[in-house]
Amino acid sequence: MPLDVVVVMDPIGSIKIAKDTTFAMLLEAQRRGHRLHYVRPGGLSLRDGRALAIAAPLRVRDDKAGWFELGDYAELPFGPGQVVLMRKDPPFDGEYLYDTHILDMAKAAGAEVVNNPQGLRDFNEKLAAQLFPQCCPPTRISRDPAELKAFAAEHGRVVLKPLDGMGGRSIFLSQAGDPNLNVILETLTEGGRKLALAQRYIPEITEGDKRILLIDGVPVDYCLARIPQGDEFRGNLAAGGRGEGRPLGERDRWIAAQVGPEMRRRGMRFVGLDVIGDYLTEVNVTSPTCVRELDAQFGLNIAGLLFDAIEAGPAA
Repeated sequence: MPLDVVVVMDPIGSIKIAKDTTFAMLLEAQRRGHRLHYVRPGGLSLRDGRALAIAAPLRVRDDKAGWFELGDYAELPFGPGQVVLMRKDPPFDGEYLYDTHILDMAKAAGAEVVNNPQGLRDFNEKLAAQLFPQCCPPTRISRDPAELKAFAAEHGRVVLKPLDGMGGRSIFLSQAGDPNLNVILETLTEGGRKLALAQRYIPEITEGDKRILLIDGVPVDYCLARIPQGDEFRGNLAAGGRGEGRPLGERDRWIAAQVGPEMRRRGMRFVGLDVIGDYLTEVNVTSPTCVRELDAQFGLNIAGLLFDAIEAGPAA
């Protein structure tokens, strides 16, 4: 039975379709005969407790010369027979938070929201990894620069970053004797007012920061290793990293087995794990990427696996 697939995303006219995972999902949904609806940015609202969207019918095609067509915008109430793809990129600010509350009401009205709005609120990408300390490198999260500095002194070489960054922004590498450490910590914590993360540096970053994708808690068989280039230590594709597909290793599958059941239990149907060497560093739930790259390198259809799961009904 055709579904109404309602997508909440950043402006569709500015995406790069060769790398955009949301676009892969839309192509697959359309291929299966589902009806697509594009929510106008900022178009979620409530009226008398009813969740609504201002949305337009959408058609997509895999053509960089023109990849979408929109019909006329109209009010769309949420309800049964709908799948809502919540794919808006961070920052996770107040407006994003409010949208998740509206999507809670959409879910209560009968729409299937991917990912679960409650989980989007609960799982900060960096903090969520700490639910699985057995998978993670030594980590300290604090507002106190002195505590973070002591951690850096203990481990010698550390990575320092904010809790709300993405794409490699505001990530620092510091080592023993770093004359800039104090100012880095002052900047990240805003003088002790904001939480920041310090993590022991993992030398295997030179071999890539691996993105492992989970669908209903089950890993895709291949990951994308994002390999730093030149004098850059960050592997993020947005920071110039090179993507190289690889089959999952034994340790990768162990980490996925540790994390996957909890993600499934919490309704997080499409999740990206970031793994460096043998260690989990982040759990990405807002808008995980890398589908297009893996599909191209290995002849996969990861969005197809996701829609197989969606069409089978909510994860148990």
